[in-house]
Amino acid sequence: MDDDGEEQQELEDQIMRYRMMERDVTDPLALGLLHDIVAELEAALQASNE
Repeated sequence: MDDDGEEQQELEDQIMRYRMMERDVTDPLALGLLHDIVAELEAALQASNE
């Protein structure tokens, strides 16, 4: 159970890092890629909560 908590925390940390990168990016392609990465990480986080 502790491993699940660590995995969720790591996913939350990754989401936060990518969201911070999204704020600094001006290239539309890079922004789209970062948005997709965040969406995938959020889906993984939600799946790990179920």
